[in-house]
Amino acid sequence: MPPAQALSIAEEKGLDLVEIAATATPPVCRIMNSGKFFYQQAKRESEARKHQRHIQVKEVKFRPKIDEHDFQFKKRNVERFLNDGNKVKSTVIFRGREMVHNEIGRRILNRLAAELTESALIEVPPRQEGMTMVQILSPKKEHVPAKPPKAASKGKKAAGGDGASKEPREPKEPKEKKPRTPPAASAGESEKKP
Repeated sequence: MPPAQALSIAEEKGLDLVEIAATATPPVCRIMNSGKFFYQQAKRESEARKHQRHIQVKEVKFRPKIDEHDFQFKKRNVERFLNDGNKVKSTVIFRGREMVHNEIGRRILNRLAAELTESALIEVPPRQEGMTMVQILSPKKEHVPAKPPKAASKGKKAAGGDGASKEPREPKEPKEKKPRTPPAASAGESEKKP
């Protein structure tokens, strides 16, 4: 129907004419309460944002002369970051004449990727960027955990976990306070004072 006719019908009913699909030919409109519609739409969008997972990029730095224990320690950190669902940027930093032997850095990054094959995918292979060599690892889909369940509300914890409320306690009567008297001075002390 023409827009003018739809608008007059909406005014008769005390509702609004809301454009639902502007890109369709002809555009699709609906007669409804616009305030309620936009409120529900905003609510749906906020619910969708709650369930999104935010992926961070964590960085782990290596040196060409890294010791075995330090390598294993940093590898465990990379594995923990990947299991949390984050990407990892592993970097080898060269200083001075270490740049001549950049194959050592490439060997370190390839070893890291090889030891983490079951939990990581190589997103960006090792590449030289000035005095650093960078590799980006991303978690495999099956290793990404779902969002952890939210803890029980505070009201349920206080009530013993089942949500049932306990009977209200009777207020305690305050204890009577005795008047405080200063300690009696000994007979010898009162005579010494001028």
